[in-house]
Amino acid sequence: MMANIKTKVDEWQVRDLEDNAVINVYVEHNTEMGNQSLPGIQIYSLGHIINYEPLHAERWAYAAKKANQAEYLIEDNSWMVYEDTYIKYFLVTGEKPKAKVAVKVRSKEKEMVKEYDLPFALDL
Repeated sequence: MMANIKTKVDEWQVRDLEDNAVINVYVEHNTEMGNQSLPGIQIYSLGHIINYEPLHAERWAYAAKKANQAEYLIEDNSWMVYEDTYIKYFLVTGEKPKAKVAVKVRSKEKEMVKEYDLPFALDL
């Protein structure tokens, strides 16, 4: 049995000039996640950890397929209290699935969006 190896993929922040608040986002690759101990991606922000591992991602992809959408908004983990300040997490389906993060603050006109390739395929 091997130990889970965590590797930093990305780290970034968005500062809101309105109140000088900062939203930090940290992304890491894990060699073992979920019940099957398979590779996946974890995203940390605002005290939340979002696990993009095969079992979660398959459920999200199925929900996206049922709704006829290419992206699935992970509402349970997203922070969308305000329309002008939020952090949203998505699963982007398709041939190569991706984790997507969108951060919006009041002082920026556009949201900051980053996508990360997931280390697995979706079997739907």
